[in-house]
Amino acid sequence: MTVDLVQISNCVTRKPIPGLDTYCPSQRDPHRNNFCFHHIYILQILGSWTQMFQIMTYWSIRRPLLKCITDAYSFNFITFYIMFGGFFLCTSVIYKNDRFLPPLQVLCVQIKCFHEIITIGYSVYHSYHLPWFRTLSWYFLLCVNYFFYGETVTDYFFTLVQREEPLRILSKYHRFISFALYLTGFCMFVLSLVKKHYRLQFYMFGWTHVTLLIIVTQSHLIIHNLFEGMIWFIVPISCVICNDIMAYMFGFFFGRTPLIKLSPKKTWEGFIGGFFATVVFGILLSYVMAGYRCFVCPVEFNSDSNSFTVDCEPSELFQLQDYSLPAALESLTGWVRVRMYPFQIHSIALSAFASIVGPFGGFFASGFKRAFKIKDFANTIPGHGGIMDRFDCQYLMATFVNVYIASFIRGPNPTKVIQQLMALRLDQQLHIFNSLKAHLTEKGLLPANEEVA
Repeated sequence: MTVDLVQISNCVTRKPIPGLDTYCPSQRDPHRNNFCFHHIYILQILGSWTQMFQIMTYWSIRRPLLKCITDAYSFNFITFYIMFGGFFLCTSVIYKNDRFLPPLQVLCVQIKCFHEIITIGYSVYHSYHLPWFRTLSWYFLLCVNYFFYGETVTDYFFTLVQREEPLRILSKYHRFISFALYLTGFCMFVLSLVKKHYRLQFYMFGWTHVTLLIIVTQSHLIIHNLFEGMIWFIVPISCVICNDIMAYMFGFFFGRTPLIKLSPKKTWEGFIGGFFATVVFGILLSYVMAGYRCFVCPVEFNSDSNSFTVDCEPSELFQLQDYSLPAALESLTGWVRVRMYPFQIHSIALSAFASIVGPFGGFFASGFKRAFKIKDFANTIPGHGGIMDRFDCQYLMATFVNVYIASFIRGPNPTKVIQQLMALRLDQQLHIFNSLKAHLTEKGLLPANEEVA
């Protein structure tokens, strides 16, 4: 092996050398891992010697060279494991104690994500010393949250709302109060307009409302998913996390073909590998969680005990059933029938979305950051950026889950219908009773000559 004097001089002066970053990612940084340069060139020089010296040199530089390659990623892995462990710690707390901890967590994440995006806009807006932008942004956040949370409480806990006089009044006029609050903020914005900066102010007004649409609306959908059952919250989130990890691992070891220009490090190999790994993970996780009532039962208000409960008779979706395998799978596995939960079949759709469409939430965030020439939304999490950098795919996933439940899972809820009937006047209840009786008689479920006792 010949030794190029230009290469040696480049090594001494720490100049970047084409192709060297394949073996040492940090070679472009002259202040980190300087031993990486020396050992690589020592290996090149000794390559022209005997085989014995080649082996000795390899083992002498093996550890520092591996350290050079992995040092850039070690801190990110440490912080990732802290976040991953924290996620499952919160899940265990939910399992044992508090059912309303997840909505509070969602609210905290929502507020932080909103703060990170608004801060980007404020960095532009503040340079003009215009008034009220940040104040109005947080005011609109308060108004929208009041509207959405009020709608959720009225929808899911109707019995509780009707029992308490203040809540009943707030529920009755909830939308009018919400509109009045928003209208106040709208008038404040009009009064804050400054001559010569109208266009910028309307631009920031739109910035705030688009942020509310992306962050608050989808956070509201996450809370709806939570009230349908904890499994509709944990499985989708875990699938996104799993896809992120497995796509990175497959891309790191096998990645060769770039996937999209917005994220040059993403590869087709990582994308496809992450898909199959996530589908398998989703099926296994669903099987484990579907056997626990605390995960599959929705949150309901028990008027007898005057408390919120998560206890029900699991629906058919969470009861083991036998399925016949297709001929292709039967010949491949040798199994004729399998016993599984129907929810596991739905988990395939959730996993597929998390793997195929979910990453586009990350691509969208990458395009947003490139448009404003920023690396991360914030520096809240060392090595990972801001909260929004970690939840860019989760919001899109939450919207899909909510739409999926409404389209394929949720049906008419008799409990809610009865609760609403009990809130009507007596004459209205009697009218509905007579209409229902006539309908059942027409269908042959009641005798035609039966009289009301």
